[in-house]
Amino acid sequence: MFLRTLSAVVQSFLNLKMNINELSIDIVVPVYNEVGVVELIHKRICDVVDSLTCKVHLIYVDDGSLDGTVDTLRKLGENDPRLILLQLSRNFGHQAALTAGMDAARGDVVITMDGDGQHPPEMIPQMLELISQGYDIVQTQRMDDAQPASFKKWTSGLFYRLINTISGTEIPPGTADFRALSRQAVDALKSMPEYHRFLRGMVSFIGYKSVILPYQPSKRISGVSKYSLAKMIRLAMDAIFSFSLVPLYIGLSFGALLFCLAALEMVYVISSWVTGQTSNVAPGWSSLMFVILMVGGVLMAQLGFIAVYVGYIFQEVKRRPVYLYKGEKGNE
Repeated sequence: MFLRTLSAVVQSFLNLKMNINELSIDIVVPVYNEVGVVELIHKRICDVVDSLTCKVHLIYVDDGSLDGTVDTLRKLGENDPRLILLQLSRNFGHQAALTAGMDAARGDVVITMDGDGQHPPEMIPQMLELISQGYDIVQTQRMDDAQPASFKKWTSGLFYRLINTISGTEIPPGTADFRALSRQAVDALKSMPEYHRFLRGMVSFIGYKSVILPYQPSKRISGVSKYSLAKMIRLAMDAIFSFSLVPLYIGLSFGALLFCLAALEMVYVISSWVTGQTSNVAPGWSSLMFVILMVGGVLMAQLGFIAVYVGYIFQEVKRRPVYLYKGEKGNE
């Protein structure tokens, strides 16, 4: 009985390896002004995928770099036929670059990761094993509890609490754009051609079978992060306005509250006239202005929320592309 069970386990393991070997893998890496870094991350990725027997393509998406990143990738491609370079016409942003890479990917499994070295490529075999077990999404999650408190860490935690409270899509805190997707999951994402993209939310939205894979983020190889505070705020706004209508309801709730207060004020004034206590109702310029300013403020806030949504609709109606190619180089 023991030998039979052991044989079944071994056979299952061999079948798992065979399934992995039969897969074709596309690794998408967006880069922006990463000269001096992209060479190192490419070597780290190659050290991992060289041990795999499955077919692998490395898709680098240059997001409008102004340094020597493109020239470096071209030189790397001369010695590595697996390298595919996609060059965008300008800097469209991280989410657009990831989208360009996924649209170009044709593999059975698509892995997306950043090109700064913080996403460890050594986890790729483990991600492939989970995909071969039937998962469509292997989503990594940063385990940075041991990291010292910082403004970015505090605001990140606040953002995830907010988005999970006001939206109907649960996004695990600490997730990043380091994930493995099955072909079915990639095709599902490609069927969502929205302009303002928040891929972490979109991946959670499609709802396919997923698993969380924790990892310890590495330090950046060199240089500084290209995600400025303004870009992080813009990404957070895209997430909030793309996945929630709560901002609209906030304005409506304030409007309903002011309407109730106005109704109570009317009842108070009428009761004073009915009981003959009109002396208690002294007209006051300051109170009148306060009410006007409050109502005006709520109206302006509500119009502002509506304007944001109208702006998003305007962007969608124009059907502008999420990205544009400047050049494409592929080595088969």
